[in-house]
Amino acid sequence: MQAHYTQGSIYKHIISMSLMSAVGLLSIFIVDLVDLYFLSLLGEIEMASAVGFAGTILFFTIAISIGFMIAMGALVAREIGAKNTEAARYFFVNIMVICIVVGVIVGFFVWLYTPELLALMGAKGRTLELSSAYLSIIVPSLPILCIGMAATGALRSVGDAKQGMFVTLIAGIVNAVLDPIFIFVLDMGIEGAAWASVMARVAMMFYALYFVIKKHNLLVKFKASKFVEDLSEISKVAIPAILTNIATPIGNAYIMFTLADFGDSAVAGYSIIGRILPVGFCLVFAISGAVGPIIGQNHGAGLYDRVRETISKSFVVIVLYCIFISLVLFVIKDNIVSVFGVDGEAANLIVLFCIWVAILTIFRGFLFVANASFNNLGKAKYSTVMNFGKATIGTIPFVYYGAMYYGAFGIMLFEAIGAVVFGIISSVLAFRVVKTIEDNHIPVVDEDRSKHIAETQHLGSTASGLARTMECNTYEHGFWKRQVHKIRNLF
Repeated sequence: MQAHYTQGSIYKHIISMSLMSAVGLLSIFIVDLVDLYFLSLLGEIEMASAVGFAGTILFFTIAISIGFMIAMGALVAREIGAKNTEAARYFFVNIMVICIVVGVIVGFFVWLYTPELLALMGAKGRTLELSSAYLSIIVPSLPILCIGMAATGALRSVGDAKQGMFVTLIAGIVNAVLDPIFIFVLDMGIEGAAWASVMARVAMMFYALYFVIKKHNLLVKFKASKFVEDLSEISKVAIPAILTNIATPIGNAYIMFTLADFGDSAVAGYSIIGRILPVGFCLVFAISGAVGPIIGQNHGAGLYDRVRETISKSFVVIVLYCIFISLVLFVIKDNIVSVFGVDGEAANLIVLFCIWVAILTIFRGFLFVANASFNNLGKAKYSTVMNFGKATIGTIPFVYYGAMYYGAFGIMLFEAIGAVVFGIISSVLAFRVVKTIEDNHIPVVDEDRSKHIAETQHLGSTASGLARTMECNTYEHGFWKRQVHKIRNLF
């Protein structure tokens, strides 16, 4: 296996990876949007509201699978970048085992307490009934989703962006074909939409595993000793990554709780926006997963100029793309309202989103890229802090005062402003993290050289240690020259 992203044009890698990832994601996002459209044809405003409440809990379970995908991508890409193929294979197998265990446990408890969780967010009556029916079918398939998403992360980490795209594309196609059959032909309503999603997850899992195992040969025999050895390293990335992604549905739960006071129409409008946003800005959602393997491989190879370049050029792509999509949404805002046949508060929210809020997605993109950087640079805790900060400090007070002064629109606008704040903070922090890692990086070329540098680090606090450190200029002239310079400045 070769580290494809350690050479060549950064822009080319970002755009090709993002576009392939976006095509797959777009298929899923469009299906979600069409799914909501089909359900709206049934004539119940509570149907769209139910999808909104269910989506918040569903996002919580999906966040766990995304966390495993991030961990898989970061660890496998890093080992491939460092040319440690065997280590990459064991990370793949061990993460898959964890996916199954965690997926079963979390899926069971969410399924068990689904009605209580929905009621806690403010769902009631017919909306609560519909939401519960939807989730009771789809939540038990969490282990399948975790395996499929993690396998997708493995495909991207080895540079197979094409099959990574087809994984999600296949899932979208299966869902799109089965949705109208289950909803209308079999007259299953919202339960039919749930079963279509389950079938899509099954298709995604089998497709991804086939290429990871057959084409890239990442499967090795499970070893308990190796699992225990890798568990700590996996936990360092997976736990913060999962917590990072769980933060978003926590923030969304508060938003739904606050929106519930403004009625089903407001919740329905927000649900429609929640489907329009990822469809319109699919490249923004795709780019975080796309740049992860690029950053991971260059980090593994010690190419920090390319890591910085990947982050900065990702920001450029996000800004240009978001400006274009925001203009498109501004032009077609009335058509969106007409297609979904909504009025009142729902229609008002959709129009105001297209005019004022859509452009602020730029800063969500910055946050996504920064978090991908942290996860792939071994600083996953930073992404956890940023996302939880956004979900709490950047959401709760903003939404509270937005609702107080501007109603349902204030909730949406002020939540986006909170994303602006954390998007800027995380961007600055990402570049600082790269600089810190680069300054402390010690490239290792051979065993003797590694031992020599380790000895000088151990003796660095003594006079002889300082002399040995200076001798290392033979190997790492530029790096150690900076360190000697820093020591001299102390005096």
